[in-house]
Amino acid sequence: MPDDRELIEQILAGNHQLYSQIIDRYKGKIVTYLYKMIGNMPDAQDLAQDVFTKTFYLLKDYRPEHKFSSWLYRIASNHCLDEIRRRKRTEQTAIVEEQIVDPETPETALLKKERDAQLERSIMLLDEEYREVFVLHYLKRLSYREISERLSLTESAVQMRLFRARKEMKKSLTKTMGGGDVYDMLHV
Repeated sequence: MPDDRELIEQILAGNHQLYSQIIDRYKGKIVTYLYKMIGNMPDAQDLAQDVFTKTFYLLKDYRPEHKFSSWLYRIASNHCLDEIRRRKRTEQTAIVEEQIVDPETPETALLKKERDAQLERSIMLLDEEYREVFVLHYLKRLSYREISERLSLTESAVQMRLFRARKEMKKSLTKTMGGGDVYDMLHV
C-alpha cells in the first residue's frame, strides 16, 4: 500500500480516484477530531466531508517535506474554527434581531393601557387604609415587615389589610372588567 506522499503524487498526476484511499485512511480520525471540537456527530461528519473536499483542491499546495496528516489536521482545525465563529455570529445576530423585534402590537398596547387605567381607578376606590398597604406591597414591592415598620402596624394587620384590599379590588374589577385576578393584573 503506497504511503501518503506517493498517493498524493499520483493524485496530482491525474489519478483522482486514488483520493478515496486518503479519505478512507483519515476519515475516522478527522470525524472524531471534529466531533471533539464541535460536540455534534452529524455536524462533525458534514464538516469532515467539507474538509476532504477542500483538501482535494488544496493538494497542489501541500509540501511533501511536512507530514500529510499534520497538514490535513490543520485544514480540519481551521475549517472547524471558522464554523464555530460563523455559528456564534449567527447566534448573536439572532439575539440582536430578537431584541429589536417589539412583540407589542398597537392593539395589545391599547388593551394594556385600558387595563392599567381601570386598575388605577379601582385602586383609587379602595379605602385609604387598604389603598396605602396595597400600593406599598404591589406597586412599591415592600415586604410585610417593611410595610409594618413604615406604617407602625403589626405584620398580621398588614396581611389582613392586603386580604381585604384584594377582595375589594376583585369586586371592583368584576363590575368593570368582568373579573380578573388582582395578582395577574399586577403581573405578580
